Amino acid sequence: ESIRVKQATAEACSDEIAAAAATLAECFRAGGKLLIFGNGGSAADAQHIASEFVGRYVHDRPALPAIALTANSSEYTAIGNDYGFDHVFARGIEAHGRAGDVAIAVSTSGNSGNLVEAIRAAKDHGLTTIGLLGKGGGKLQLLVDQPIIVPSEETPRIQETHITIGHVLCALVEEALFPEMSNR
Repeated sequence: ESIRVKQATAEACSDEIAAAAATLAECFRAGGKLLIFGNGGSAADAQHIASEFVGRYVHDRPALPAIALTANSSEYTAIGNDYGFDHVFARGIEAHGRAGDVAIAVSTSGNSGNLVEAIRAAKDHGLTTIGLLGKGGGKLQLLVDQPIIVPSEETPRIQETHITIGHVLCALVEEALFPEMSNR
């Protein structure tokens, strides 16, 4: 089933994935950064994807600025305590996001209130927004600039595919920004 979902995603979303990679490459080229976030397993996926950009994916190359908004537990829990859980990512966007940056919401359902608020904050601050979504895309499919919707209703299959998409994004960005390394 995992293979089938990934094949269906490749068929249904290849143009959207390529467009998202181009958006990220342009953001990094212009000196911007990626802010990425999600809940639960999607939070772990956000951290994984951010680390591929900051560290490396395949090639030793300059670090690319990517922040997983879930990585600072003190910040995350203080905001949740003081402002409510729906604001944990929106406050992170407000603090760290600038016009020209990219915000990626990772969500299996596309309906989490804190992700919806974060995307609204990102749009208010001039960030380009991308959604790694599933289950039809939920509310976020209509809010983000670039939705990528995994064609599945099963959370584990969606999350597996989100990581695959994250790896594809990293590979395409590396190829776009560091073509000399990709030809080795």
